[in-house]
Amino acid sequence: MRVRVQRARELATRRFQSESSLRCNAEMQSSHINTWCQLDEASRNLLEMAIRKLGLSARASDRILKVARTIADLSGDESLKTNHVGEAVQYRTIDRMQ
Repeated sequence: MRVRVQRARELATRRFQSESSLRCNAEMQSSHINTWCQLDEASRNLLEMAIRKLGLSARASDRILKVARTIADLSGDESLKTNHVGEAVQYRTIDRMQ
């Protein structure tokens, strides 16, 4: 697990080389999310469905995308996939239950 986390951090460091204010996915603002959290149609549909069904705000949507970006990094994937978004939505659902 330690190796996966180190690799994920290295990916984020390389991604944010041109952004001196960013060190990790959690620090991304909406403009950064639009750049580094591009969704394919299936992932976008999944996120939109979750937003509607769970009554999530735009801020919650951004948080889900940041977590999805981290999940993708841990998997070594450059792009976000449906499974990354789905897992992030599940974490958000659990978070709301507490």
